[in-house]
Amino acid sequence: MSHSFTQPLPAQLQDRTVVIFGGTSGIGLAAAIQAKAAGASVIVIGSNAERAEQAALEHGLAGWRAADVTQSEAIQAALADIPHVDHLVLFAGTFVAGKVLDAEIDYLRRAFEERMWASIHAIRALGDRLSKDGSITFISGCLADRPNAHGTAVIAAASAAMEALARGLALELAPIRVNTLSPGPIDTPIFSKALGEGRDAYVRAWEQVLPLHRVGTAAEAGAATVFLMTNTFMNGATLNIDGGARLV
Repeated sequence: MSHSFTQPLPAQLQDRTVVIFGGTSGIGLAAAIQAKAAGASVIVIGSNAERAEQAALEHGLAGWRAADVTQSEAIQAALADIPHVDHLVLFAGTFVAGKVLDAEIDYLRRAFEERMWASIHAIRALGDRLSKDGSITFISGCLADRPNAHGTAVIAAASAAMEALARGLALELAPIRVNTLSPGPIDTPIFSKALGEGRDAYVRAWEQVLPLHRVGTAAEAGAATVFLMTNTFMNGATLNIDGGARLV
């Protein structure tokens, strides 16, 4: 029996259609730029129309949409005129932080609405338009493995839910591949917005404890996203890109 150790490069993205929710900034935008560089036709969807249009124009992307992902009708409308999707990336979501005894329940519920239910609505809206040899990529985060006491219990639960959902859908939607990207401390706009004036101190604290003594970049996490799209044997997996944050 002969074995080939010179397998061709993973299926590249030439002439493939990639749709990225949360693709107008941070990791999603980095993934969009890199997918386009690999030959994909990329459509980004964000919550703000002006920012979505600017991202698409600035980076030469194929298109953009604006949608409130907590509204199923908005998701359906954003996807309605896209005839075929090879790779669906679902990275939309704000940093929902609040202690369960104090925060408004409707606010905390957004952690699941923006992630799990938005993803389900998008997948249902696309239906048969999602390529059988394509992929779906969710996002979780190292809070799924390492929650803390600072009002992150619900978003940690939502992150863990995405990883479980991906494993289940990898079976239910087969042969479509379904994976989850789990970033740690990555320097993105949502990172800065969530931390506000405490950002720099937070980064310095991470630099002290992380094995690599730095936080990650959006480009690094974007490359991991493209890997999940293009490696055709990645399925039902969670890819940690956290610099070892879950180990310390």
